[in-house]
Amino acid sequence: MFTLPPLPYADTALDPVISANTLGFHHGKHHKTYVDNLNNLVKGTDLEGQSLEAIVQATAGKADKAGVFNNAAQVWNHTFFWNSLRPGGGGKPSGKLGEMVDASFGGYDNFKKELAQACVTQFGSGWGWLVADGGALKVVKTPNAETPLTKGAKPLLTIDVWEHAYYLDYQNRRADFVNAVIDKLLNWQFAEKNLAG
Repeated sequence: MFTLPPLPYADTALDPVISANTLGFHHGKHHKTYVDNLNNLVKGTDLEGQSLEAIVQATAGKADKAGVFNNAAQVWNHTFFWNSLRPGGGGKPSGKLGEMVDASFGGYDNFKKELAQACVTQFGSGWGWLVADGGALKVVKTPNAETPLTKGAKPLLTIDVWEHAYYLDYQNRRADFVNAVIDKLLNWQFAEKNLAG
């Protein structure tokens, strides 16, 4: 049985970029629903007892397993998203990651523009990602529950751009939400761990 992982910070810790009200609904309702749905869908199947990553990989691209994939991937994506954020985060990374950002994007400002653009132009629901792929960093976007996990890239950070991630705080201003997350919340230490792992 999968359980809803606790947030890695207090529900007020990301104010004013993300309110406790938004975190309460997003984590406590949306994320929890994906966990509950996944448990119901895998119970009594050959997927029961497998890791979340294994379920995501085993069901990706299979029409008859779309429900399982959507819920499993959303559990994984959301857990990854909470860890991609931290109070007092954002800004330019240092060390190896900073060097890779400069080499891959021609500087932090270009990276920021590219990530924001991917997030803002993701039509409908989805995700903006920083990934490591073939020794370089790339920005990618995925629709709905899709994740770079199934495409051979290594996710480093993500921003959730489903409307429930920002609508209570920002209404239709997705760009304002995305830029505030990049400037003030991105958890570069988490990205470093993912790069090394």
